[in-house]
Amino acid sequence: MTFTEITVTELAAKIADNDRPYQFVDVREPQELALVTLPRFINLPLSEHTDWSPEIYTRLDKDIETLVLCHHGMRSAQMCGWLVAQGFTQVSNIIGGIDAYSHHVDPSLPRY
Repeated sequence: MTFTEITVTELAAKIADNDRPYQFVDVREPQELALVTLPRFINLPLSEHTDWSPEIYTRLDKDIETLVLCHHGMRSAQMCGWLVAQGFTQVSNIIGGIDAYSHHVDPSLPRY
């Protein structure tokens, strides 16, 4: 099993959709979150993997669609691979990350 990839435009539609359950995960560092965040995302910094990984099944439901974000899409792809290895069944990497989102979806968001 592998993960899929979605565009930032698809992400914007999912953020706006309150009818379906989604899990939004941001793997960026706290200092990055201080610059720009998106609604509905929880933060699981990839660098703190050893701290939060034992609790992954209490923090996330492996059967709910999970969308993963980082700055450009590389760290989120790593997280997607790890989630799939843990048995998560619907995992998507957000292509281009927050940088693409602020460029293509919401230019009012700061870019870094």
